[in-house]
Amino acid sequence: MRLLVTGGAGFIGVNFIRYVLAETEDVHVTNLDALTYAGNLESLRDLADDPRYRFVQGDVRDAELVVELVSNSDAVVNFAAETHVDRSVDGPATFLETNVVGAGVVFEACRRAEVDRVLHISTDEVYGSIEEPDSFTEDDALRPNSPYSAAKAGADLLARSYGVTYDYPIIVTRTANNFGPYQFPEKVIPLFVTNLLDGRRVPLYGDGSNVRDWTYVVDNAAAQWLALTGGRAGEVYNVGAGNELSNKQLTYALLERLELDEDMIEFVADRPGHDQRYSVDTTRIRELGWAPATTFDAALDATIRWYRENEWWWRPLQAAGASRRRGTVRR
Repeated sequence: MRLLVTGGAGFIGVNFIRYVLAETEDVHVTNLDALTYAGNLESLRDLADDPRYRFVQGDVRDAELVVELVSNSDAVVNFAAETHVDRSVDGPATFLETNVVGAGVVFEACRRAEVDRVLHISTDEVYGSIEEPDSFTEDDALRPNSPYSAAKAGADLLARSYGVTYDYPIIVTRTANNFGPYQFPEKVIPLFVTNLLDGRRVPLYGDGSNVRDWTYVVDNAAAQWLALTGGRAGEVYNVGAGNELSNKQLTYALLERLELDEDMIEFVADRPGHDQRYSVDTTRIRELGWAPATTFDAALDATIRWYRENEWWWRPLQAAGASRRRGTVRR
């Protein structure tokens, strides 16, 4: 299989590429990534000489480039997206351009090239918030509450339209919160872990009661590969491990493992439009044969260990982020 992965230098894309190359022998991966602030080739530097791996720097909005790469692919997985909710609140335009326009360029190139299998990676945030004890199914309405999730919902609907209008079915997965190695340190778990390793307090939004379902990224990579290779064309699959924790519970789990106390928590003003709870019904993907292979506790331990042992990877990103913040006037 000739597999094109867009956004493969980002967190989940990196782990997906690593999973595919480790679990297969006949898949050749081309990784298209624009290398924005969150794309990091250092995450894949050990694969640079792998004959089954190729990197191409470019933007998914570049139709000419995307058409060229798609025309030489048997399957396409679209990870390319802006993903940080806080950044979407500060500036939605980039999210609309990459997450909607970029996805549209990929979908159209795939349709014209008649690519056999196309998988678009979305998020559980497109559904909005849900009260306990309910969980969203794939047939529930999309009610996004942030510019990020609205942009992702727009791409989901565009994927659906390709099935209806052109009879060109695109598989969509809506994933819960991921964590694990190679995650950019603006996201909550790597941000909190690296802050705590440096003896700095962690900023917890509001009262910390917001609930998320946490999935180890390696388990998620396995789910994405299964959806691509074994899923029904045009189907939507929710992916989540069922590890629901409030942000405060997650913070205490990190503090306990690092032998620190609650004095390290700094409660900060909540962000606008902050969804209270995400929860998805994963019956459909589990019926394909997927289940998380790693417990939450084991995965969190492994993640903390990875950040302890790989300062070479995250410290330059942390320093670059601090430099950007010093040079930015926030309004």
